[in-house]
Amino acid sequence: QVQLVESGGGLVQAGGSLRLSCAASGRTFSNYAMGWFRQAPGKEREFVAAISWTGSSTYYPDSVKGRSTISRDNAKNTVYLQMNNLKPEDTAVYYCAAVRAYLGSYLSLRDYEYNYWGQGTQVTVSS
Repeated sequence: QVQLVESGGGLVQAGGSLRLSCAASGRTFSNYAMGWFRQAPGKEREFVAAISWTGSSTYYPDSVKGRSTISRDNAKNTVYLQMNNLKPEDTAVYYCAAVRAYLGSYLSLRDYEYNYWGQGTQVTVSS
C-alpha cells in the first residue's frame, strides 16, 4: 500500500510553467508505475502522463506532448510533472496515481488500472 499527496498547483498566466510533485509514503516507492490524471468541472477524468517503475518508459497524450515531462526520484519517493507553456484548457484538478509493477518498462494509460490515488492539487491557468 502507498499513500500519495500532491502539491505544487496554483494560479498561473497562460504561457507560464508549474512543477507538480507527488510524495509517496506507507511502503517502498519503488516497484510502482506512476501516472498523472486531471479532471475539469463537468468533464471526464483525462490521462496526462505515465512513467514506469524504473523511469525507462514514459507516455503522453497529444494534448500535453511537447509541453509536459513526467519524472521520478525513487530515492526521494517522489514523482513530478513539469508543465510548460500552460494554456487555459489545462485548468483542472491534477491527481497522481500508483499501480504495482513487476516489469521495469510497464506503465498504464487507464485510470481504472491504478490502485492508489492522491487527493489532487488545483491548477488554474488564466488567459
